[in-house]
Amino acid sequence: MKIRWNGHASFSLFSDDGRCIVIDPYEQGSFGGAIGYHAIDSKPDVVLVTHDHQDHNYTDQFDGQFEILRDAGHAKGFDVAAFDAFHDKSQGNDRGAIKMFKVDVDGVKICHVGDLGHVLSAEQIAGLGDVDVLMVPVGGVFTIDANEATDLIERLRPKIAIPMHYKTERCGFEIAGVEEFTKGKSNVKTLDTDEIELFSDKLPGETEILVLKHRL
Repeated sequence: MKIRWNGHASFSLFSDDGRCIVIDPYEQGSFGGAIGYHAIDSKPDVVLVTHDHQDHNYTDQFDGQFEILRDAGHAKGFDVAAFDAFHDKSQGNDRGAIKMFKVDVDGVKICHVGDLGHVLSAEQIAGLGDVDVLMVPVGGVFTIDANEATDLIERLRPKIAIPMHYKTERCGFEIAGVEEFTKGKSNVKTLDTDEIELFSDKLPGETEILVLKHRL
């Protein structure tokens, strides 16, 4: 299977048989132009929306027959698990609730925690179970920050962690860049690509942090 980072918190997952899941599609130019990433060029079979903010829920950009999931469900042959969390540290009173999604693609267990804004409880960590690939926000302000993301990775122990939702030249939000998260870490690989191919039987034994280029 392949994982592509479109930009911000959006990823496209491609199964070996050609099906595509897009997670958290942003609206280009939203928030007064702060979201400067280009329109997503994947053609999804399934779209997962962790919460209804413009930088995560813009499904109108896609054509064709696709299914949208905002909670757990079965779509186009994928079983999608969803877990409740919040966009802030105040039980959703500031920015609302979110879903964290987990889906198996060709034997690779992928977890996207959306705009997670708080430290997960031990019960929530246990509920997520085994994770091969964790997509985790690191920019702070609207989500967990670099230190909290590091703590989540250490507790969840994924095979691969991919940072997202941080400051880039196409993101105008006043949040931290990825360097705040990666500094001092020895298990980081900064790749000159927006896409990686993974095989369930060839995943690393210890957690690797992969920093991807945004595609758009």
